[in-house]
Amino acid sequence: MLRTALRNVLAHKARLLMTVLAVMLGVAFVAGTLVFTNTISDAYQKSSQKGFKGVDVAITPDKKDDDSANPGDAPRLSQRLLDQASKAPGATSAFGVVKGSSALADKKGDLLGSGFPNLGGNYYPGSGGKDPRYNMTEGRAPKAAGEIALDSRTAERGHYKAGDSIRVSVDGPVRTEKVVGVFTTDDGNVAAGGTLALYDTATAQKLFGKPGQFDEIDVKADAGTSQSTLKSSIDKILPEQAKATTAKKLAKDQAKAIEEGMSSMQTAMLVFAGIALFVGIFIIVNTFSMLVAQRTRELALMRAVGATRRQVTRSVLIEATVVGAVAAVVGLAAGVGIGAVLRSVLNSTGAKVPDGPLIIAPTTVLASVVVGVVVTVLSAWLPGRRAAKIPPVAAMNSVHAAPTTRGLVLRNTIGSILAAAGAALVVAGAGMGGDGQGPMAFGAAVLVIGIFVLTPLLSRPLIAAAGPVLRIFGMPGKLARQNAVRNPRRTAATASALMVGLTLITGMTVIAGSMQKGIDKMAADGLKSDYVVSMGGGGGTGGRPLSPEVSKTLAKLPEVTTISPLRSSPARIAGDSDSLTGVDPKAIKDLVKVDFTEGSFAALGGTKALIDDKIADEHHWKVGSTIPVTYEDGRSGKLTVGGVFEGNQMIRGVMVDSATVTPHMTTVADFQVMLKTKGGATENNKDLLKKTLGENPAIKIQNKQDTSDEIASAFTLMLNMLYGLLAMAVIVAVLGVINTLAMSVFERSKEIGMLRAIGLDRGGVKRMVRLESLVISLFGGVLGLGLGVFFGWAAGELIATELPSYELVLPWARMGLFLLMAALVGVIAALWPARRAAKLNVLAAIKAE
Repeated sequence: MLRTALRNVLAHKARLLMTVLAVMLGVAFVAGTLVFTNTISDAYQKSSQKGFKGVDVAITPDKKDDDSANPGDAPRLSQRLLDQASKAPGATSAFGVVKGSSALADKKGDLLGSGFPNLGGNYYPGSGGKDPRYNMTEGRAPKAAGEIALDSRTAERGHYKAGDSIRVSVDGPVRTEKVVGVFTTDDGNVAAGGTLALYDTATAQKLFGKPGQFDEIDVKADAGTSQSTLKSSIDKILPEQAKATTAKKLAKDQAKAIEEGMSSMQTAMLVFAGIALFVGIFIIVNTFSMLVAQRTRELALMRAVGATRRQVTRSVLIEATVVGAVAAVVGLAAGVGIGAVLRSVLNSTGAKVPDGPLIIAPTTVLASVVVGVVVTVLSAWLPGRRAAKIPPVAAMNSVHAAPTTRGLVLRNTIGSILAAAGAALVVAGAGMGGDGQGPMAFGAAVLVIGIFVLTPLLSRPLIAAAGPVLRIFGMPGKLARQNAVRNPRRTAATASALMVGLTLITGMTVIAGSMQKGIDKMAADGLKSDYVVSMGGGGGTGGRPLSPEVSKTLAKLPEVTTISPLRSSPARIAGDSDSLTGVDPKAIKDLVKVDFTEGSFAALGGTKALIDDKIADEHHWKVGSTIPVTYEDGRSGKLTVGGVFEGNQMIRGVMVDSATVTPHMTTVADFQVMLKTKGGATENNKDLLKKTLGENPAIKIQNKQDTSDEIASAFTLMLNMLYGLLAMAVIVAVLGVINTLAMSVFERSKEIGMLRAIGLDRGGVKRMVRLESLVISLFGGVLGLGLGVFFGWAAGELIATELPSYELVLPWARMGLFLLMAALVGVIAALWPARRAAKLNVLAAIKAE
C-alpha cells in the first residue's frame, strides 16, 4: 500500500502539481502573514528599546503622587547627587543624562526623521574624556554652546559632516549650530528612523530647561561588584524623590512596557494570522475533497482486489503526508517572499514603519509544518475515510455521487442556527458600547462559519438570479449556470475564500471612510480658527513645548486678526491629578466651537473656569460650583464653574484664563497656538506664517483639513498593514479559484468531450468555463460585500462611543469596484482552465475515467 500510494503521487503529475499548489498557497498565506507581522512587530519593539551599555544602576526621579507633592513637581537630579554616586562604594564611574527634543532640518530645510521622535541629549565626558554611550566616528564631542554632534544615520540622511552648519529647533525659534562630530549609538529610536542630537551638558541643561540638573544618573560598577550590591550602596545616598534601579531590572521593565505597548497591534496581527490559517485550511480541505472524490473509482478497485478500508484510508493519508511535506517547504519559502514584498509595498505607500531585518521566527516554521503536513493529513482523512466506506460496486458505478437529503437538511439547519446566533451576538455587541468588543468578535466568527455552512443553499437562488444575463451567451451561458449549481458544495467552497477577503476589505473600507468623515466633521465643527500652530518632530509622543515667543511673533502680523496660545499646566483638581488649559478668554470664543449645556464663553476669566460635561457629571458640578485646585507650584486656590460645554477631541477638560494659570507654571510654554487670518486659510497666509517663523522645519502650521488628517493618521498605518494582508488574501483566493476550476475541468473531461462531440466548439467550451468562474466569483463577492457592510456598521457603533461625530458612510463607488474586482478575479482565474478544457482531445476525453 505504501508503494501504491507513492506511485499514485507520481503517476498523476498534473494532479500532483495542482494539489501541491493548493497546499502551498495555504502555507504561503500563513507563513507570509506571520513573517510580515513578526517583522513589523520586531521593528517597532526595537525602535522602543534603549541600550544599557556601560550602566549597572540608574538613578531616576521618583514623583510622589500624593497630596504632599505639588502637581507640577518634576523632580530632577543635582550635580551633588552625581558626585556622590560616582564616589559610592562599588562604583567606578557615573555620568549625568539630560533629555529633550531637538528637531533638525536637512539642507533643503525639511524636517529630518519625520514620523519618529527627534531627540536631544548631552555628551557627558567621563574618565578619559569619553561618554561610554556614544562612539565618535568623525570629529569630536561638543564642548560649548553653538556646537552639536549628530548620530551617524541622521548625518548620512541629511548629508552632514563635521564642520557643516545645521538649522535646529528646540522649542520654536530656529538656531544655527555647527556640527563638530558624528557618533554611533544603539538607541532604538535612531535605528527606527528618528534623530538624536548631542550638546555639551551645560548647553543641553539650558536648552531643555534644566540648568544644573539631570533627568537620570547612570552608574557603572567596579569589577567584581554586582548590580544589586551597587544599588544597595546607592540607596543610602538618595534624596526622598529619587530611586535607584539595576540595569537588569530596567531591561526587564522595558521589555514588559514594550510588550504592553505592542499588545493591541500584535492582537490585530494575530487575528489576521488566524484568518490566514483558516483560509489556508479551507483551500486544502476543498482540494483534497475534490481529489479523493475524483479517485473514488480507483479506491473502490483497490477494495475490490483485497485492500481493507483502513489500508485505503492509510494510502490516502500517505499521499497527503508526502504532498504536505513538499508543499510546506515550498510554501514557507514563498511565504518569506510574500512577507518581504508586503513590507516593501507598505513602505511604498508612505507608511512610516521602522527599518529592521526580516524575521522568520520558529513559530513561523512550526506553523508552516502544521499547515503543510498536519492540516493536509487531517484534510485528507475525512474524504479518504468517506471513500473507503463506500461499497466497491456502488463506487465504481458512481451511485454515491449525490449527497443525501438528510445530510443537506442537517447542514442547512446547523448553518441557519449558527448564522442567526452570530448575527444576534454582533447586534447585541454593537449596543453594548465599550464592553461589546468580545461578544461582537465572537459573534462575527460564528456568523462567518454559519455563512460558510449555508453557502451551498445560498448559491442556488443567487446564481439563479444571474440566469437571465447568462442566457445572453446562449448554450455556453446555460451550461455555465447549470455547472455552477450542479455541485453547490464545490461552488460554495470555491467562492468562500474570495468571500473572506472581500468581507474584510469591505468592512475596513466602511470603517475607514466613516472614521474619516467623523474626524472631518469634528474638526469642522470644533475649530473656527484658520490655523493651529504646534511643534512637530515628536513622533506622535505629543506634548512638545512651544516657545511663548511664537505667539508673540505671530500676533504682531497685521494679517492675524485673532490669536490665542493654549498652554497646559498640571494640577490637582478636587484631589485628582489633571491639568488646566490656559487660553485667551477674549479670543478663544472666535477660535473654537463648542456647545454649552450651561453658561457661555462670556463667563471665562479670572477664577471662573469652563469645564467639559464629563468632568461636570463625574463631580456633579454646575454653574456656580466651587472647584478646589492645587496649582503646578503647589499653591492652593479655588475656581468657580462659569460654564459647562460638551467636550470633543479638539477641546476638553478645564479651561481657564492664561493669566490665572501662567504665574503658577514652572516653565511657561504653549502646546498650541490658534489663530485667524484676513482672507481665511489660504496658501499665501500659510506661507506668510512660515516665513515669519523663520521657515522652521519643526513647527507645524495646520488648517482644519491638516488637523483632521493628523488625527486620522493614528489609524492609517494599521489600516495600511491590514490592507496589505487582505490583498494577499485576495491573491490566494484567485489562485484557489484557478486550482479548483482546473481540477473541476480535469474531473469533467468526459463530459466536456461529449459536449465537443455533439457540436460545442472550442470557443464555446472556453466561454462556458469562464462564465462559470465569473458567476462563482461574483457569488463570493456579493456575500463578501454584504457581510463587510454589516460588520462595518457593527464596529462603527462601538467607535461612535469614543468618537461622537462618527457617521456611517457606505463607499458605493469602492464597493462597486470591489464587485468588479471579484468579476475580474473570475475572468483571470478561468483563463488557464478554460484553455485547457478547449484543448482536450475529443476522443481521449470521452474515454477518460
